[in-house]
Amino acid sequence: MNRFELTEDFAQSLDAADPLKGFRGQFLVPEQQGKQRMYFLGNSLGLQPKTTQGAINTILRHWAEEGVESFFTGASPWLDLHQSLLEPLSVIAGAKPTEISVMNQLTVNIHLMLVSFYRPVGKRTKILVESKAFPSDQYAIHSFLEHLGLDPSEILIEINAGSENVVMNNEDIVQMIERHSNELALVFLGGINYYTGQLLDMQQISKAAREAGAMVGFDLAHAMGNVQLSLHDWDLDFACWCSYKYLNGGPGAVAAVFVHERHHADQALKRLTGWWGYNKEERFAMHNRFVPEPDATGWQLSTPSILLYACLQSSLDIFTQAGWTNILAKQEKMIAWLSALITEIGSEHFTCLTPESRGSQVSLLFKEKGRLVYDRLFEKGFMVDWREPNVIRLAPVPLYNTFTEVWHFYSALKAIIFEVYANNNPVQA
Repeated sequence: MNRFELTEDFAQSLDAADPLKGFRGQFLVPEQQGKQRMYFLGNSLGLQPKTTQGAINTILRHWAEEGVESFFTGASPWLDLHQSLLEPLSVIAGAKPTEISVMNQLTVNIHLMLVSFYRPVGKRTKILVESKAFPSDQYAIHSFLEHLGLDPSEILIEINAGSENVVMNNEDIVQMIERHSNELALVFLGGINYYTGQLLDMQQISKAAREAGAMVGFDLAHAMGNVQLSLHDWDLDFACWCSYKYLNGGPGAVAAVFVHERHHADQALKRLTGWWGYNKEERFAMHNRFVPEPDATGWQLSTPSILLYACLQSSLDIFTQAGWTNILAKQEKMIAWLSALITEIGSEHFTCLTPESRGSQVSLLFKEKGRLVYDRLFEKGFMVDWREPNVIRLAPVPLYNTFTEVWHFYSALKAIIFEVYANNNPVQA
């Protein structure tokens, strides 16, 4: 466990010794009256790399000069851009490059993965989900089942059904998988819960699901670029993630999927198909019968947005420069520093929902007046996240946040709590 001195001088010493301290300068940090704000929203939308605009302009210039030939000509033909994203993503995902496909947006990819990996047979029809999943995951699964003529209330088994502000227990998940092993077709959970910030033991859950004879997949929207992953070795069947949070790909950034290599040649898997997933050696021959690429890219549908590829590439270049192991090491130290400071404040007015198994995010549940605390933080230049009911989420990011910023957040939060909850304070929530 890290031993911290709870002083600003100590925070500054951590920054001075930080091997990643120069990378903050590669991002555009929002400002207020000419002063950089303290941005703790990597769990919502990562900051823009300074190189992103130039990368977009390069694509636009290539398009202007070469038109459609840009797919095939120049120093960076557009047809090669997808391949350039796979190696850095494979390091972050703990997967083989051939097991990743960069495509679409997250919810679209969830639908595509459900087509392939929800395979109800006989009594094996159930899907294990979390009751507090991000709403779009719930919408996708419900609408998918209804499209099949199935009643979601009869198919879905929910973890922590009806519970609010409660973290999941990995052992409970495993026990539920074992309890329903004869009827479970799919386990689909969030690798990190968006609300509490809890990191699940995906390896343990995947092992239990496979032993039960079920497929297993994860939504990694809040995990990718945030925590250490080993998707191939953990033996997941599939995973989906967006790229606009910790991967800094920009609003509406292109998303991606992981499909374990054992499924690539499985002709029994159903899938929705499109021409960009066709075997690239003969893609432009325009055959009518679909022949997929022999890897995860066989799940692609349409011609991708080259502009979105360029945005993601700008961020992944920074990940490569910084080194993924270095980023993880700083993330662990930074969240431990934040947790030590929050613990020092005490829990009279709020509870930390986030367990020790976590990534960069911390979620604080206020007993009352939480919105007022949030508003005061925002006024003081802190960009954090408000979630009903009464939760403030924040996520210091190793690439662009500092230990001193975390100290300033602690100092401001402590002062605001004293002000808001003083017995004689006339302000109401």
